[in-house]
Amino acid sequence: MEDCLFCKIVKGEVPSDKVYEDEYVLAFKDIHPVAPVHVLVIPKVHIKDYNELNEENIKYIDRVQLAIKEVAKVCGVDKEGYRVICNTGENGGQVVHHIHFHLIGGKKLGSKI
Repeated sequence: MEDCLFCKIVKGEVPSDKVYEDEYVLAFKDIHPVAPVHVLVIPKVHIKDYNELNEENIKYIDRVQLAIKEVAKVCGVDKEGYRVICNTGENGGQVVHHIHFHLIGGKKLGSKI
């Protein structure tokens, strides 16, 4: 998608502070972190949100889920714990309409959202 910020990051048109990258996934630091570790993990293909998941594109989300474990290790939060959040739609708090997962950690997080 031409006007998608995250697609532009994947293409290298917009800079990011990369944490992890492979053939299917890109992870980079959130520019407005809510914790010491706040990384966005995205598929390199454009999928708007959870409602657009289907049999053809689910393989990219499978890869994202596996990459989240690696990102947690790279960021040093795999042992102490972390939270993974995926917002969908306006009421769900989604700001950039390219499916993405927030990996948040580096401090004790409360049990409330």
